[in-house]
Amino acid sequence: MNTDPVYFDNNATTPPDPRVLDEMQAAFRTAFANPGSQHSFGRAARRVLEDSREQIAEILDADPSELIFTSGGTESLNTAIHGFTFGRRGCLGLTAGEHPATREACQHAAAAGMRLVDLPVTSTGLLDPAAMPRLPWSEMKLCAVILAHNETGVIQDISQLSELCRSHQVPLLLDAVQAVGKIDFSFRQSGATAVAFGAHKFHGPRGIGGLILRRGVRIPGLLVGGHQESGRRAGTEPVPLAAGMAAALRYWHAERRERSERMSAVRDRLASGLHSQCGPIVIHGSAAVRLPNTLNVAFPGISGEALLVNLHLAQVACSLGSTCASGSVEPAPVLLAMGIPEDLCLSSVRFSVSYLNTEQEVDLALPRIAAAVARLRGGEVRR
Repeated sequence: MNTDPVYFDNNATTPPDPRVLDEMQAAFRTAFANPGSQHSFGRAARRVLEDSREQIAEILDADPSELIFTSGGTESLNTAIHGFTFGRRGCLGLTAGEHPATREACQHAAAAGMRLVDLPVTSTGLLDPAAMPRLPWSEMKLCAVILAHNETGVIQDISQLSELCRSHQVPLLLDAVQAVGKIDFSFRQSGATAVAFGAHKFHGPRGIGGLILRRGVRIPGLLVGGHQESGRRAGTEPVPLAAGMAAALRYWHAERRERSERMSAVRDRLASGLHSQCGPIVIHGSAAVRLPNTLNVAFPGISGEALLVNLHLAQVACSLGSTCASGSVEPAPVLLAMGIPEDLCLSSVRFSVSYLNTEQEVDLALPRIAAAVARLRGGEVRR
């Protein structure tokens, strides 16, 4: 029996592109200096940093001056939420299915005096268009929405929300951590005030991300103590990481059509195999437009946590929904918000592929998944 490991957990993190590692290694050698230093070594590092900023901004349809380098998506989201709510009173709108980086930052804002307002979603995971106009827009100070969901892959339709935010002069923050480097995205066309993303979700290095902040918008920084990033984020910029993020995004942009087709083919082959070998199953968010790589599947009648343990033992890497501090599994908030019964939520597992995955890996993984499902259901493997 072939027990080669199969990695289907790419929404958690992606393996770095070897070409990106090569460019980072070159930057570590030639751009090691502090980019704030005035000597020739510092100026060389500054050129690499600003070239990286320009390349990223061009691909994401932003001005280079709007891009702030951060340590990743979590810091970007925290910076924006802190900046737009610090010392303010009023309402902060978010969906029940936001990533913990957003949700917990919003809870901190609520503890300081903001009031959290639920942005309802439909059974597809999309914002409920009937509910949007009824929100307390006169009191709203910020709306924070995940653009492509990390658990379901559902790509949010933000057109109505963006227009309402614009007309009521409410800042719109998009969590684009799972979107950037997977689907085309234009900052200008989105209508967002701020957008967060992280490099390790698209085969770049961990430890760096970006916050795009619309030109002319000023918010208090989360980190202080230095003049870096035009005074918006203190700390010496990690030039080789910035070069790696730019390289990863460039490679994605050049190969994005081929990558999307490859991921869709692998995801759909996996979905088809699960239907035939592990049914009954339920694929969450299948009625909406989804990321080409994400498959959130419920296996009715069995525990998702137990299945996850069995799959890890079988060398199939995937993931579960939210886990609280005590380690006990809780239903994923995004699935509950979609009206999915709790028992079905608790039987769900997420598979997420990358362009590096192959259909042959699906064929390796499927018998292992089917055997685990059959064992937990107390039946025989379906062929």
